[in-house]
Amino acid sequence: MWSEPRPRVVIAGEALIDLIIGQDGTVNPAAGGGQYNAARALARLGGNVEFMGRLSDDWFGALLRRKLDEDGVGTALAVDTEDPTTLVLAEIDEAGVAHYHWYIEKTTVPGLELADARRALEPAPDALHVGTLGLAMEPIADSLAAVVAEVPDSTLVMVDPNCRPTATPDFDRYQERMRRIIARADVVKGSDEDFEYLALAESPAATARLLLEQGVGAVLVTHGGDEALGFCAGGEASVPVPKVEVADTVGAGDTFGGSFLAYWLEHGFGRAELADAHLLEDAVAFAVRAAAINCTRAGAEPPTRAEMGLD
Repeated sequence: MWSEPRPRVVIAGEALIDLIIGQDGTVNPAAGGGQYNAARALARLGGNVEFMGRLSDDWFGALLRRKLDEDGVGTALAVDTEDPTTLVLAEIDEAGVAHYHWYIEKTTVPGLELADARRALEPAPDALHVGTLGLAMEPIADSLAAVVAEVPDSTLVMVDPNCRPTATPDFDRYQERMRRIIARADVVKGSDEDFEYLALAESPAATARLLLEQGVGAVLVTHGGDEALGFCAGGEASVPVPKVEVADTVGAGDTFGGSFLAYWLEHGFGRAELADAHLLEDAVAFAVRAAAINCTRAGAEPPTRAEMGLD
């Protein structure tokens, strides 16, 4: 069970609407965004989490805010705006895998300014989670990079690149920014495709080992339906992914990241424990199980504590 007071977590980045196109051509709007999904995952598992990002005053923005409220995600750091909500078309293929198309210009996600982002540091959180579109678009990407650089050493920093090549206008600038952000990270989580896109080393495993050499405490690598890997100073762990009936994969990686952080903090772990391969394996296994449950339903719907057998 969580100790009181529960660690304060800020998850910063994008909230948007996934317009999910099914195999039959139906279109269903679903609340989403990598950081938004991760915040809901952590909150559903009992975490004390605040979402930092922009929320529109349009109908979709009201939906996004309502779901945060329902799951117990704090919205004091959310920035109100009249800009329309960012939309993403998510086409689901026969295997349930989502393929994305973005509608971004002059919408909510990109416009987070540094002054608003810095409110996350007052007071400094126990953990900060950044990633996804928030690290690819401007000015939000520069704002979050500055917050990561300014956060005190006492804050555990988790980064999920969740790279979106089709939504990244300037790869060189993006890669340089990611290098700076990852240099402060304690935990880096990404898919094999993310690490291949970042092109920091010849393979995801080689990238993970390189990041450990550069000071990252733990690196988590997911491979879709294959095993998830954890790398740390104490060794490497491999966790099989359970076979489930997949509705779609929307939000699976986000659920993995939020659930990993929830497990880590609920057990009272911090930066030092990241070097323990056995503890890391247990946390990865928990995150894998949460992500698998998410995949059994349409859209990003992370499991609750009860569904994870915690209550």
